[in-house]
Amino acid sequence: MPKVVFIMTDTQRYDMVNANVQTGLKTPCLDKLAASGMRFTQAYTTQPVCQPARAAIFTGLYPHSCNSWTNSMALSEDVHTIGQRLRDNNIHTAYIGKWHLDGGDYFGWGKCPDGWDEEYWYDMRNYLEELTEEERRMSRNTNSMKTHDYSPEFTYAHRCSNRAIEFLKKNGQKQDFFLTVSYDEPHGPYLCPREYWEQYENYEFPQSPNIKDTLEGKPDYQKVWAGPRLQQDRNDIHLNNKYFFGCNSFVDMEIGRVLDAIKEYAGEDVTVIYTSDHGDMLQSHCMYAKGPACYEEICHIPLFMAGKGIAAGSVSSQPVSHINLTPTILDIFGVKPSPMMPGKSILPQAKGECGRINNYCFIEFGRYEVDHDGFGGYQPMRAVFDGRYKLSINLMSTDELYDLQTDPHEMKNLIDSPEHYEIARRLHKEILNNMNVTRDPFRGYYWERRSWRKDAAQATWDYTGYTRQSEDDYRPRQLDYATGMEMEQATRTKERLKEEQEIAKKK
Repeated sequence: MPKVVFIMTDTQRYDMVNANVQTGLKTPCLDKLAASGMRFTQAYTTQPVCQPARAAIFTGLYPHSCNSWTNSMALSEDVHTIGQRLRDNNIHTAYIGKWHLDGGDYFGWGKCPDGWDEEYWYDMRNYLEELTEEERRMSRNTNSMKTHDYSPEFTYAHRCSNRAIEFLKKNGQKQDFFLTVSYDEPHGPYLCPREYWEQYENYEFPQSPNIKDTLEGKPDYQKVWAGPRLQQDRNDIHLNNKYFFGCNSFVDMEIGRVLDAIKEYAGEDVTVIYTSDHGDMLQSHCMYAKGPACYEEICHIPLFMAGKGIAAGSVSSQPVSHINLTPTILDIFGVKPSPMMPGKSILPQAKGECGRINNYCFIEFGRYEVDHDGFGGYQPMRAVFDGRYKLSINLMSTDELYDLQTDPHEMKNLIDSPEHYEIARRLHKEILNNMNVTRDPFRGYYWERRSWRKDAAQATWDYTGYTRQSEDDYRPRQLDYATGMEMEQATRTKERLKEEQEIAKKK
């Protein structure tokens, strides 16, 4: 009986987990999980924003393919989540915690979406509705921790853990199940018991050399993002957000409660997957929070997987992506993935049966969100990482190329380097091809015709002429425009359509 518990946090950088990088932050429960299975050292989000990142995780589609390329935009009606797919294969599915895919505000609508057990559904609106008006305001005010000693029981994280533990008590031995526990922590505004943040009163997070990045040769919008930080004395920067780091350790403790319950109520034969949606700039490159960039601080995320057939203490240094997670979970349950899903299962990689699943990991950006959008507006980006080189095409600004082997802090933009032209050209082709085959609605000649690209095709209205119809197995196969018959190939060019039209005329 396959059983999977999927645990995720929000805004937890790769280097905020001690098992990945020893910075002085305390994450003993996650460290223990990492030691019990495989730790992926090159895992990447598909977009460093809450909702788009989750869209890829829970649908297996890139944000641009499922209408969730920004926060506050609901999934398309023809998009099916992993909850629906597993539920329809007689697997018990439950989702507890932050959802962020219903098109509502930050907290959600408080209503269980199709595919999940309503008994355990608990998004952030449900939590807020349990509080008084005064408590609501306090829960959204970081400074309230100075005057109030919050118990774990008051927090959203603790209540999510309680529900997860209750699910495991009732269902741990019964049947196949897929349980998601999605924490908001350590995302701000921060809320945790005093004992967790007080331990970081005099702590400073280790600084990367890119704290002093002048952004020379970088995109203009990044300089706008940095704003007055570019004029600061960068020798006087101190990364000492005790509340952020306190919540990081607090959510680790809450995850530990769930991990203990898995062992107690569901036994050893459970696959546990843990990740975070994205990171935080923390002043690297003179920027803060997350947004339209592909820097390691916000795109490189933690990912652990432990379970049957996965060697304890194993490490994979090959690039993997959130786009791999839905196919991986479906693989564990023996459920066939949708042909629309571009990612592949990394279960064979986790089990050591193969070295590398992905040649490339793709990352994107559309915009941030609607409600509290102070993050630069529309800044379209498409990027690719091959395990060493990272290319970002910033449609309305300068493109970027970094060699993470020689420049791990991404200080030197190599986009205009003659010695690296062929590398950039190869990666650029991969981005353009991925946009075509994944039905990217923003594709067009302007992504190819970049100032550095010497052999870009002439601008034409049809461009490459690619089209892609839905192959989703929940609906009848779509009909071909030229013949009215069921399509033969979902991904094809307009030249193919013209050929089919000519054949139809002759018939």
